[in-house]
Amino acid sequence: MAKILIVDDEEHIRYLYSEELSEEGYEVVTHDGGEGLLEKIEEEKPDLIVLDIKMGDYNGLDLLQEIRNRYYDLPVVLCTAYDTFKEDIKSIAADFYVIKSFDLTDLKNKIAMALEASQVTSEEEK
Repeated sequence: MAKILIVDDEEHIRYLYSEELSEEGYEVVTHDGGEGLLEKIEEEKPDLIVLDIKMGDYNGLDLLQEIRNRYYDLPVVLCTAYDTFKEDIKSIAADFYVIKSFDLTDLKNKIAMALEASQVTSEEEK
């Protein structure tokens, strides 16, 4: 069972994603923003991160860079209410980009695709 780390400053979003993804059979842990995120990743060792872009004091694209610098192969799905960030060059470091919606079908599909791609990569490295 894959472990997913949800990083979002909005509690209702963390709760919604957590409930829906748990029902899909994932183990879900959450974090409320950028502070202490790398420590949380180190502690939880998630298989994938769902990362919000616009979070109070933190820019998810900057956090994405930090994650990539330390955990190069960890799949990250950027999730935001704004599609304008697609134009930001920093967003290409993400595995997938999803526009927030109450219908989580797209998010679930992207998570499954990212996890599958990650498994293929790690098997090829063995």
